[in-house]
Amino acid sequence: MICFVDRRDGMRKSVNVLLCVTAVVGIGLSATVLWRNLNARHQINEACAGLVPAGRVLALSPAGGTISHRLADEGTIELAGGLPQDCEIFSTEAGQEHHTSSGERWFFTATVGVLPTGAEDQWMPEDPLDHLADPYSDDPTYPAEPMGGGISGTVTATSVTVRLSCTDGTSGGDPIKELWARAALMDPGPAFLEKGQLTSHDRNILAETAVGTANNLAERLDCTDRLPDPPENVPALEEGPVPAARADGTCAWYHKADFASDRQLPDQVLESRTDDKAWDERCGLTLSGTRANALWESDASKIDSFERPSQPAEWYVSLHTYAGEPAKNVYLKSDYDNVPTAALPGQAGRSDRPIWWASSVCDGKPQIHTMTVSYPYNRLTIPALEKVFRAYVTDVVARRGCADTELPAASTFYAD
Repeated sequence: MICFVDRRDGMRKSVNVLLCVTAVVGIGLSATVLWRNLNARHQINEACAGLVPAGRVLALSPAGGTISHRLADEGTIELAGGLPQDCEIFSTEAGQEHHTSSGERWFFTATVGVLPTGAEDQWMPEDPLDHLADPYSDDPTYPAEPMGGGISGTVTATSVTVRLSCTDGTSGGDPIKELWARAALMDPGPAFLEKGQLTSHDRNILAETAVGTANNLAERLDCTDRLPDPPENVPALEEGPVPAARADGTCAWYHKADFASDRQLPDQVLESRTDDKAWDERCGLTLSGTRANALWESDASKIDSFERPSQPAEWYVSLHTYAGEPAKNVYLKSDYDNVPTAALPGQAGRSDRPIWWASSVCDGKPQIHTMTVSYPYNRLTIPALEKVFRAYVTDVVARRGCADTELPAASTFYAD
């Protein structure tokens, strides 16, 4: 830029100089912003093999400052190296906590994968020692929700995962049946959350990012199908647990059967919206502190004093339905040589721990239904839970139009 200064008038000269300097500074700032944006896109494309829509990542709330990526094999995507893989993106203005010594903060991760891939495909429901709610935090519990919009997708408090059928593509020379992509904010912190979950803005952008990444991966792997655009406004997650009387989603069957009127059974639910495209659909049944302690007091002879319930949702029953490819690789935790029990399609049974499975077939594809009962609650209620598991499986099978149902024998519901 060339600035011309009129020397005939001192005041005019000063104004012209000021305008000229302002223009030069403005151009310099614009160039800096442009360079920073181009560099950020380059960092994302380099780390994520060009699969992730860089513009969408930069639209996320924590994406301020200078963008960089992890310079390590495990933090960048190389499709030739086999899947799954992820890419990890850093920002200097992502937040105050958990930053590196250089001021960078890991704020975004994209992960891509295919099915089947062998042993890595294993799906496991909760172990009886697990928790459905964080026992060490007062934060709300937000069960994962389906994305909706005709997309096979799952939304959590900080991530979105989508799946796409691909029966004509290959990965590493091997045929595949499905591919998936996940977009996640890493520990975003209170500044970028609303009541413990993503803002509507970031939830929608993560959905767009996951869908775009899946479609880009489909193109690279020569898959024919593509996902449609996600819903314009992906619904927020619902906080739980709530009283069983309010169940209207994946646990609605429990309310309709009035199981909660039995003082031995859970009186609260952790549920999500129903969606037949969900590959892992869960209904969590939990005992409120009042009910759990009343049950403990009535059967204290069966449970040691130190096992008295003291945490939210500590006593629970968790029910899952795995559909499609995941249903072919469901395993139940076992005490036998630490080797998990395979929940085989077309069969039904129980692990040596209080975990059961049933099976069915929907549209020619297998489904595995599981039930986990927490310790030490299992020692009080197992015989009463046979009817609960049967009612759950019956509801899912009817809702999804499935057949060929196999249920575990009554003899497997023995008291532990």
